[in-house]
Amino acid sequence: MAKPMIRIHNTATDEVIDREMTDAEFAAYEADQAANAASKAEAEAKATAKAALLAQLGITAEQAKLLLS
Repeated sequence: MAKPMIRIHNTATDEVIDREMTDAEFAAYEADQAANAASKAEAEAKATAKAALLAQLGITAEQAKLLLS
């Protein structure tokens, strides 16, 4: 698999350089992608658990907000 490209734009000279990521940049990119995927999965699990709890209680999200205020 080819590594993603990086675009560097020097605004002083208006020079644009497109290059492939270095190994270190690619490792950081992959770590960021994994962290984002984990964060998204955690948020989805939390939303699913919240919806299940609201259904078990037989109330809507709006009603739950009223209970907290």
